[in-house]
Amino acid sequence: MKKILVLGLFLVGFLANAQSNDALLTHYEAFYKEMRKQADVNGVINALTHLNVIAPSKQRQDTLAYVYMNNNQHLQALNTIGIENDPNDSDLAIRVKAVSLKALGQQKRALEQFETLFKRTPSAYLAYELADLKIQTGDNAGAAENIEYGITNSKDDMKYAFFERQQPYEVPLKAAFYHLKGLMQYNVNKDDIDAAIASIGEALKLDPNFNLASLSKQALESRKEAPETTQD
Repeated sequence: MKKILVLGLFLVGFLANAQSNDALLTHYEAFYKEMRKQADVNGVINALTHLNVIAPSKQRQDTLAYVYMNNNQHLQALNTIGIENDPNDSDLAIRVKAVSLKALGQQKRALEQFETLFKRTPSAYLAYELADLKIQTGDNAGAAENIEYGITNSKDDMKYAFFERQQPYEVPLKAAFYHLKGLMQYNVNKDDIDAAIASIGEALKLDPNFNLASLSKQALESRKEAPETTQD
């Protein structure tokens, strides 16, 4: 009799707990929808965190990491989904890892993630990220391949944003590739500055207001003129 009573109490507690979890799940799903409607990022993060505790889901976990990434909370994004190069990751998870690792200065780890994304779905935008990271990590030959792919596959309506000024600005993606090409050429052969200047000049032909390209061209021209100035 005592065993039956204990079992009955256990079942009552189990059902009560299940009902409580269902109620919490319903509550936070409604809360999540409302926070999205209000564009309340902190509220969305709060809701998704609770939902992942109540009913763990890889999709929700990836979404939470993506929200962190979009809010420039890159460390939190990576703490949510990890930094491993997992072939079973969703495209969203890989993108979060790539962008957040790059933002945190982990170029080689970011490069692995961007390479995985590019293999799944090649695009000119991904080629740009790859070329940029490869130049930073010294793989100029690899960068050259990505740059040529990008120049060939960039459409006229594709833009790339730069943030080195107080006011961000956009330039044609193809212009951004020509700027990278100039930097890569200079890294490969510092004695042939003219080739690098010519490539950056192509970028400025596509967008004369490309501030970063203009600064790079000025820097290269000053290096070219430096030996003559020294002799005087």
